[in-house]
Amino acid sequence: MTLREAWEAEARNWIAWARKPGHDSYWLFHRDVFLRSLPPPCRVVDVGCGEGRLPRDLQRLGYEVIGVDGSETMIAAARAADPAGRYELADAATLPLPDASADLVTAFMSLHDIDDVDAAAREIARVLVPGGRLRSAIVHPINSSGAFPNREPDAVFEIRESYFEERTTRATFTRDELTITFVSRHRSLERFARALLDAGLLIDHVAELPDSSDPPGTPWRRLPLFLHLGAVKPLA
Repeated sequence: MTLREAWEAEARNWIAWARKPGHDSYWLFHRDVFLRSLPPPCRVVDVGCGEGRLPRDLQRLGYEVIGVDGSETMIAAARAADPAGRYELADAATLPLPDASADLVTAFMSLHDIDDVDAAAREIARVLVPGGRLRSAIVHPINSSGAFPNREPDAVFEIRESYFEERTTRATFTRDELTITFVSRHRSLERFARALLDAGLLIDHVAELPDSSDPPGTPWRRLPLFLHLGAVKPLA
């Protein structure tokens, strides 16, 4: 099963999970940090838009947004929630957009869910205008490489498999009577960076986010859950 197929299989679970206010990191601490890294309102392509919560937030802030996702169920949900918005069903490796048609590309928690990250990076570079920017958020490669055995303050983070080996990961969570299985691809920080650099982009933004919603002393206050990785397309 490809990552795209896996996310289509989990689409209805994700829609319920993503749309429950205050339920996950997007609402608790993740979104606002990401939004602060964006340039002023402009033309945006959101790659891996899911059910459309980020495009809806961006529109409210004055951005002109096109959402793209590979899940038919997700795109249908995004269109239903935002009938006036533009949402395209497509693979990130073949964006249905002209060259140099976006000032900004966002990829919020999606690059690790894309099968061909190199092709996606090339497509992102293609649709950006010279001087345009990418702002992405991913599961931090430290997070996807291991786990804490418990939530005790002195819990030791365990890496049992190779940090460098690229592999598919699966994790099932149940909270507040909602259950979802996240199927993603663990890639090292170098691997993500190399995809962007090989596509001709220059990295210009890095931020590591712990779980700031957790009480002080809990394990995920000591290590990053997420990584924000930004890049710019050179002017020439």
